[in-house]
Amino acid sequence: MEKRTVIAIVLSIVVMLGFFMIQSILFPPAPPVAAPSGQSAGQTQGQAQGAASQGNVTPAPQAGGAGAAASSVPAQAAQALAAPELPAATPEETVPAKTVTIETNLLKVELSNAGGNITSFQLKKYDDDKQPVEMIFAGNAEPQAFAVAFGNRDDVMANKIEPVNCNFRVNQISDLIVEFSQDFISSAGSRFTMVKRYEFKPDEYMFELNITMNEGAAYTLIFGPQIGPKFEKLDQRYEYRHYLTYKGKLKNEKVTEKEPDVITSQPAWAAIAGKYFTLIALPYINQYDLAFSAQPEQGIPNASRLYISRPESKNSNVDDKYRFYLGPKKLESSQDKVYGLEKGLNVYENGDNGFDKMRDTGLLEVADTKGFLAPLENLLKWLLVLFYKVIPNWGISIILLTVLVKVLMFPLTRKGSESTMRMQALSPKIKEIQTKYKDNPQKMNAEMAEFYKKEGYNPLSGCLPMIIQIPIFFAMYNLFNSHFDLRGAVFIPGWIPDLSRPEAIYYFPENFRLPLLGWSAIRLLPFIYVGSQLLYGKVTQTPDQRGNAQMKIMLYAMPIVFFFILYDVPSGLLLYWIMSNVLTMVQQLSINKYIARKKAAAAAEEPKPVIAPPPGGARKRKRR
Repeated sequence: MEKRTVIAIVLSIVVMLGFFMIQSILFPPAPPVAAPSGQSAGQTQGQAQGAASQGNVTPAPQAGGAGAAASSVPAQAAQALAAPELPAATPEETVPAKTVTIETNLLKVELSNAGGNITSFQLKKYDDDKQPVEMIFAGNAEPQAFAVAFGNRDDVMANKIEPVNCNFRVNQISDLIVEFSQDFISSAGSRFTMVKRYEFKPDEYMFELNITMNEGAAYTLIFGPQIGPKFEKLDQRYEYRHYLTYKGKLKNEKVTEKEPDVITSQPAWAAIAGKYFTLIALPYINQYDLAFSAQPEQGIPNASRLYISRPESKNSNVDDKYRFYLGPKKLESSQDKVYGLEKGLNVYENGDNGFDKMRDTGLLEVADTKGFLAPLENLLKWLLVLFYKVIPNWGISIILLTVLVKVLMFPLTRKGSESTMRMQALSPKIKEIQTKYKDNPQKMNAEMAEFYKKEGYNPLSGCLPMIIQIPIFFAMYNLFNSHFDLRGAVFIPGWIPDLSRPEAIYYFPENFRLPLLGWSAIRLLPFIYVGSQLLYGKVTQTPDQRGNAQMKIMLYAMPIVFFFILYDVPSGLLLYWIMSNVLTMVQQLSINKYIARKKAAAAAEEPKPVIAPPPGGARKRKRR
C-alpha cells in the first residue's frame, strides 16, 4: 500500500472520529411554516419581554375559613410587596398533603397537591433496570415538573423566587382529570384563585395542562430538574440532551454549563430531547417567552430545565392552555403499535388546523432527528426491521444486515483489492520514475501520468471503494446507536441483555471506578473487537507492507486507540463492528485466492520464451 493510500485511511479515520464528535449538532432543517393556532406569529420581541414583569403574590386564606399555606415567595420579596397582613391559620384549617395517581395503558403518573405538581411520570411499556422508565429525573433535588412561580422570570431562574409549594385543594373530576386550586393575594392586595387542571388520555403520552386565574398575575411554569431516564453521563454521543425550538424553522439551541441559559421569544414549540425520550411543550397562549437552563444541581450534574413565562395580563380572567408530550422518540413500533406523538397530536389538532400543520412545523422531527444520511439510514432501518420480522432477535437482525451490506459491497471490495495488487506490481517502475525525476516534480508528474495511461491504471481506484463505503459506515453507526427498538433488546441472555447499552461480564462495586480509565465494569466485546481488528489487519496486509513502519502503526496502534474510544459504546454497535471485521476477513481470504488463481491463469496463458541455441552450433564432446 502506497503512502497516498495510508494517508487516505488516516484521513478516513480522522473524518469518522470528527463525525462522531459533531454528530450531536448535525440536524436537518425543517421547512418554514406558520406557528400553531392559538399563537400570534406577528408578536414582537418587545411584547415577549413583558414576561419579565413583576407579579408576585402570597397565598390567601381559603374561602370558607380554610387557612393560608406558606408564602410562595421569600420573606424579603413579601416585604417589598407590602401585602396585607394575613390572619393566622390554624392546623385544622390547613389543607392536608395528598397524592393523586393517574394510570392509563401507557402511563402511571403521581401528582402532589404541594404546588399541584407532577412528582412521577412513569412509562409502563419501557423498562429501566427492570423498572418502568421514570421521565422525571430528580436525583437528590425535589422534582419541579410543571411547578408555578409568581414573579420575574430571571429571579425564578436564579432561584431568588421559589415555586409555589403550598398545599392545594384537590378535585379529582374523573380517573384521567384532576384539578388543584389555591387562593392567593396579589401585591395590589386583590384576592384571586389559581386552578391547575391536568387532563390525560387513555392511549397517549401527550396530556393537557390548563392554568386559570381570575386575575392576570405574571407567572413562570417550570419543568425540571431533568428528563429521564437516569444516566451516568451526557457524552453527546451515546446519551445527550438537545434543546430544540421552532419559530419559522427548526433550531438547535446551544445550552451548556458555560452558557446555561437560552431565552427565546414565543416559539411555536420547544423540546428537550434525549437519545430515546423527549419532552415537547406546546404553549397555546397569546404572549410568553421560553428559556432553557443546564445549571448543575445537587445530585444532577447535568440538569435540563424548561421555563415558560407569561407576563402580567390586563385581562381579569386568564385561561392558559399547554400541551406536553413526555414519552418515547418513536412514532410507531415494529413490534406492536404504540400510540405516541403522532396520534396524540392528531387527536388534539383535528378540531383545530389539522395534523398536517403540526407535521409541517417539523415537530415530528424531534422523534427521530437525523443528518444528511437520513435516506440511507431509513433504507438500512427498513432492512433491519424486515430481518427482525423473519427472526425476532435484534442481535441476529444486526448480523444479517451486516452480512447483506458486505455481500452488496463485495464487488467494490474486490475491485479495491485488485487495484492494490496492481499497484504493487507497478511499484518498482513507479519508484524508478520518482527517483529519476526527484529534482523535477513537474516532469515526474507528467511521466507518472503517462505511465498510468500506458498501463491503463487509475491510482484512485484503490481508495475509491473505501471512500464509497464510508457513508454506509456512518449510516450503520447512526442506526445501531439510535434505533429505538434496540433499547432493551436482548441478544444473549445473561451477557448482552440490552443492545442499546454496553454489556459487562463483571461490575465493580457501586461508586467504584477503575483509576485513570474510569471503567465501572469489565466488558468482553471491546476485547473481542481488538482481537478481530488485529486479525483483520494481519489478513489484509500485503507482503510489501510488513516492513513498513507506517503500516505497523496502523495495524497495532489504531485498534488499541479505538479500544478505549469504543469501550463504553452500546453493544449493538460493537456487534456490528466485530461482524464487519470477521466478514471482511472472510472476503479478503476469498479475494486473495481469486487473485492467486487469476495470476496463475495469466501465467499459464503467456507463451514460454524460446531459448536460442548458442552461435556456432553445439560443441562436440571431446573424445577421451
